[in-house]
Formats: sequence, structure tokens, C-alpha cells
Amino acid sequence: MPLTGQSGRKIASPIFKMSPDITKAWTAKSQQVLKIHDHDFTMRPGFGGPAVPVGVDVQVESLDAISEVEMDFTMTLYLRHYWKDERLSFRSNNNQSMTFDGRLVKKIWVPDMFFVHSKKSFTHDTTTDNVMLRVYPDGKVLYSLRVTVTAMCSMDLSRFPLDTQTCSLEIESYAYTDDDLMLYWKEGNRSLVTDERISLSQFLIQEFHTTTRLAFYSSTGWYNRLYINFTLRRHIFFFLLQTYFPATLMVMLSWVSFWIDRRAVPARVPLGITTVLTMSTIITGVNASMPRVSYIKAVDIYLWVSFVFVFLSVIEYAAVNYLSTLQERKERKLRERLMCTCGMTHPGMMPLTYSEMDVNTTGNYGLPVENGIKGERMMVQMATGTDLVTGHVDSSAYSHVWIDTHVIDKYSRVLFPGSYILFNIIYWSIYS
Repeated sequence: MPLTGQSGRKIASPIFKMSPDITKAWTAKSQQVLKIHDHDFTMRPGFGGPAVPVGVDVQVESLDAISEVEMDFTMTLYLRHYWKDERLSFRSNNNQSMTFDGRLVKKIWVPDMFFVHSKKSFTHDTTTDNVMLRVYPDGKVLYSLRVTVTAMCSMDLSRFPLDTQTCSLEIESYAYTDDDLMLYWKEGNRSLVTDERISLSQFLIQEFHTTTRLAFYSSTGWYNRLYINFTLRRHIFFFLLQTYFPATLMVMLSWVSFWIDRRAVPARVPLGITTVLTMSTIITGVNASMPRVSYIKAVDIYLWVSFVFVFLSVIEYAAVNYLSTLQERKERKLRERLMCTCGMTHPGMMPLTYSEMDVNTTGNYGLPVENGIKGERMMVQMATGTDLVTGHVDSSAYSHVWIDTHVIDKYSRVLFPGSYILFNIIYWSIYS
């Protein structure tokens, strides 16, 4: 409601007058200063002339993840472009630049950069779009944005987990060939800056460096391409604890059966089966976290050789048991022959007597241990040329039969550990 003064004149109330939008006023003013509406920014600077030089520098903020299964990596970086567009030049008394946010970027020409071989990427937008545009009075432009990109990295896992990988992030113009846009690193290898706090759980970052090459497309032509290369060396300690040590312990555990009595079937058979199944579990667990590549990895060689050693320890006991069975059959047949002639007495021939014998079917005769191995010795008096009808003996001879069914275990105690140690020496000398 209008106010009335002493002279009766009406005075308008100031509370109903709306203040102008300062943001819109400043935006309109900046556009007038830069003369945006006076030029067609759909075309590159200097259209029809030489290529526009666009310098690039990058600051790597973080290397977030590297996946062997997906064959990719994720990186967050600040990507900055430098070029000169005389259409954006303006008068300035103090020669100071003007800085804008992402709203002005949509109204001027900017290089159309993209990441080659990228799977996904995005510009951060919290709390607002992480985009900055800085214009200098002479028309020089700095365009910066914060990007997270997931790009492909072709890895060679033939030496996994003792491998070193080199990955590259590739930057290129999508529309402009090298005739229109000359893309280059602004200060060479110093154009790439990395944060000293960057670290990865499985990798040691050895090197970051830049390169520049030309890329050719048959339908469009030649393009300048910038490369951010980084070399990673895998930490081995995790895999030593989770893979190599358990596999080695399983192989050593399988050797325990060589010192167990061959008659203890309930002890030796479950021990062999348990070690075989455990090695199978370790191999399955390692392969579950790896891509299905068509070549053999270093860890596969170690695990499968260890599996073969464990499997051979089971086969070794089967061989010992089988040969022992054959020997027992021979002893049984020999006893039967001696029992048939034990009641016959001939002149010049000593009566056949037996020492106290072990009643086990294994044929142990209670002899002392020789060289740490229990031998089975049997003294047999055998008559040769004997006529079973008349009982006449032409001649007699004594034969000593030495039966040792533990010889395979004896050699296995030395052969298996020696072979496995030799394998480890060769393996680590090749892949270390």
C-alpha cells in the first residue's frame, strides 16, 4: 500500500522493488566483454588456416584400481588444455585473466578430446561441475577438468605373479585431424605430474612418462595421440603367503609318508589323498581370480609341478604295496616247497630247521636292523638234483635270499626332496 506524506504526495514503498539477478548480469556482461555473440564458435580458431596448437598437461590424482580379470585400470586426473583463440581476446587495463565455470564452456569452442580404449569415464560434478575456464586478454585459454576414466590395459600374465605391467592412457581429438589440430605435451615429460601419495596394494609404481604418436584411421585420416604410460611391478609377498608357501608345505607333507611303515595303510593312504585334494583346492582358488587366458602362467607351472610331486608320492606307496605283495607271494611258494621236503632225511645232509619265524604274512623274520632298514633274510638249504622218489641227493648248496621291500621308500626320501629343491632353484632363477 503506498505511503502518504505531509504534502499529500504518494511515496512508493521500496520493499516491493525486486533486486536484479547479479549472476545473470555478470554472465551477460562477461559475454559482452568476450564478444561471444559476435563470432561463430562452432568452428575452430583460425578456420581454413594452419592447425591449432593445443598443449596438454596432466596431474594424476589417484590410480584407483587395476583388474587382471577385466584387463583395465581406473585413474582420476586433472586434464588441462592450452590454446589461443583471438576471438576471446578483450581489453584489460591490469592484464588480468578472467575465470569462469562450466556454464561458459558450452558457448565457446573447446578441443573435443576423448580417451582412446576407455570403457567408461565421467567428469566429477560434486558439488558442482569440476570444470574451469580461464581466459587471458590476448585470447589464450586454459581449460581444466577433473575426470575419472576406466581404460583398457592389455596385460601379459605369462610371468604372473612375478610380472611387470605397462599400461597407457591415450588422449586424442575425436573430430579434428592433424591438419586442423596439433595436439602436444605442453612441457614434454614434465607435463605429467603425479601425486607422491599414490600407492596400490598389489603393485609398486615404478615409472610415469609421456609419449606422442600419430594414429591413422582408414576412413578419416591421421590424428595426434598423447600417451600417459606407467609401469607397475607386482608385490610378490602376498602370493608367497597365499599360494607358494601353502603349496610347498603340502609337497613336504606328502614326503612324511616315506617314513611311515608300509603296513600302516590307514595312515599313508589318507595322508596322500589329503595332500592331493589340498593342492587341487589351491589351484582352483588361484585360477578363480584370474582371467581365462590361453597360455600358461608362472604360478600355474609352480602349482602343477607341486601337484605332480604330491601325486607321485601317492603312486610311490602304491608301487611299494604292489611289490611287497609280489614278494610275499614268492615267499609263500618257497615255504610250501620247503614244507614238502622238511620230513626227508638224507645222508650227508643236515636236517632242515627253521628259526623262530614271524607269523605275519609280510614275511618278517625278526632280524636286526641293517643300515637303518629292516631287512628280511632267509637262510634256505636247497637240494639240487634230488630224486624225490629215492631221496638221493647228488649235491647240496646253500642260498642266501635278501628281501628288502623298503628300497623304494629309501630312495624316495632322497630323490623327492632333491628333485623339488632343484626345481625351485631353476624356477626362481628364471622368474625372479
